[in-house]
Amino acid sequence: MRVLFWYCDRFAWNPSIKTLDDVPDAASDAHENSVVAFIHVEPRDVEGQSSAETKLVKNAKWLARKWETKRVILHSFTHLGEEKADPGSAKALFDRAQHRLETAGYKAVQTPYGYFNDLSLDAQGHPLARIYKEF
Repeated sequence: MRVLFWYCDRFAWNPSIKTLDDVPDAASDAHENSVVAFIHVEPRDVEGQSSAETKLVKNAKWLARKWETKRVILHSFTHLGEEKADPGSAKALFDRAQHRLETAGYKAVQTPYGYFNDLSLDAQGHPLARIYKEF
């Protein structure tokens, strides 16, 4: 798994191109003061005993605490590596991570899965506003 975390003063999306036929229709949304995780799920992350999901959740919570926010946005971003997990397995990982964050008291949401989204973000020029992790 490869993740590019951003802390955004504002992050918004508008679904523009549907890339998976079986996903539901999606709507635009926007959030403020959020940790946004651009996530690339690889095949090894959904096979066997991978710890990538746990590391994703722990790192998102750590960064949210640093920024004193409870908002975490999970965004599928399959452009950080060559190998991509099966879309169904990757979406299941996103759903589990969201549930784990919510259970821990965070307000977790996902951008529309199976879409290219028009994105708008405002991010500070701070060392903790952009962090890359590979698990």
